[in-house]
Amino acid sequence: MEASGSELPLEVAEGFSKISVVDDSFCVASPTEITVRKKYCGVFLKQRYKVLDVNGNVLFQVDGSSLDVRKKRIMRDGGGSPILTMREKIDLKSLRHRWMVHKGRSSEEKDLIFGVQRSHPLDMKPRLDVFMAADMNEAISSFQLVGSHIDNSCKIYKGDTAIAEVIDVYPRNNFSNWTESFRVKINAGVDYAFIVALIVILTVNDYI
Repeated sequence: MEASGSELPLEVAEGFSKISVVDDSFCVASPTEITVRKKYCGVFLKQRYKVLDVNGNVLFQVDGSSLDVRKKRIMRDGGGSPILTMREKIDLKSLRHRWMVHKGRSSEEKDLIFGVQRSHPLDMKPRLDVFMAADMNEAISSFQLVGSHIDNSCKIYKGDTAIAEVIDVYPRNNFSNWTESFRVKINAGVDYAFIVALIVILTVNDYI
């Protein structure tokens, strides 16, 4: 894996290395394990994610309609306050999916946190390349998500170092709902809101 020379720097705080993308408050001093539950509801395929800690407490909720052309997804904290908004744009020439992630519910350039480019649909191995707001025109991404949760082989890298990994997938089906759960292991100091946003972007089109 390669990383941009102007990538987000590692900060050292309280005795541990920190990778903060969304907010410092989402970086904790020990390795973290979370569960991401994804559910489709109704004939309009309303998509809802719920993110839980190891004790079952709700960390985040993400929702949006699968029929929304922009695939807009809003991440909220456990109390319902918006943290960030993800919007998709498809390049019709290259067929690449690009996502822009902004603070809160904003869509303004000044509130852009990072952008994500999905690999070409014909690529054998799915990949997301992540570019920080200040480095959107760089040729090399700051972070990379490689693999597919479906194959139980999905890792997020900073350079050559894996900083998070999907370790288990649990599909469940019934007549009216389709649900799927992912267990994600995250290194100490890594912004877990950022990791969740990448998991959502990776899996948002899985109903196709």
